[in-house]
Amino acid sequence: MISKNRIKQILSLQNKKTRDEKRLYIIEGDKLVKEYLLSGLRFRLLAARPEFIASLLPEEKAFVDEILPASFDDLKRISTLKTPHNAIGIIPFPTEVIDPKDIMKDLCVALDFIQDPGNLGTIIRSAAWFGIRNIVCSEDCVDRFNPKVIQSSMGAILHVNVHYLNLKEFLAIARQNKLLVFGAMINGEPIYDLKLDSKGVILLGNESKGISVELVPFITQRIMIPRSGSPQYGIDSLNVSMAASVIFSEFARRRSRSPSPCR
Repeated sequence: MISKNRIKQILSLQNKKTRDEKRLYIIEGDKLVKEYLLSGLRFRLLAARPEFIASLLPEEKAFVDEILPASFDDLKRISTLKTPHNAIGIIPFPTEVIDPKDIMKDLCVALDFIQDPGNLGTIIRSAAWFGIRNIVCSEDCVDRFNPKVIQSSMGAILHVNVHYLNLKEFLAIARQNKLLVFGAMINGEPIYDLKLDSKGVILLGNESKGISVELVPFITQRIMIPRSGSPQYGIDSLNVSMAASVIFSEFARRRSRSPSPCR
């Protein structure tokens, strides 16, 4: 069994303030833990069912500082899920130096005041699928290490860098470097009719309020996803994570169709 003190320590990481102080976050689930181990990231702690621990290779265990056998009841006490999986890991925050100009070398995403952890996790997952390496969140976005964000990203956070910056300053730098800022807005132009660049910033706004007024002047091209059909009621917009997937897909489609440079 895991001690009461250790259970208390693990549970405390469900709180953002504690995560920031300890610079540690939680992952859980057999598949997610395995993916983290395969990536070579260091585990501060792995709490898991004995049969899960027995399935690990020596080279996988080498990335874990401490391994604690846990019963189903132990995992149920520390899990954020209704039905716990067989393994929970504690991971140190990554060491990162943020340079906005490095982020802007390729197409990137900026998120303004995204509050729902499921939305952020799904956006991270979509970005990874469509080859986008960097997401810049406003400082009031939901925490990237919120357990629900980690869970809904399904391991994609291993492949996407998620930064927190002052968006106004970040977009100002983008415009100074003559990058296009594509703002997703209801009154935008249909994305399928526009010329899309392989570089630039895709700006997505809050779930209910959209893009903040102070960020609108930085937008160089307003974009929207045209609706097919005209339902009378019930559907007036797409969820921000759904919209992100469609927009990322269109940028990726255009990129794949671009002619290779001549040699």
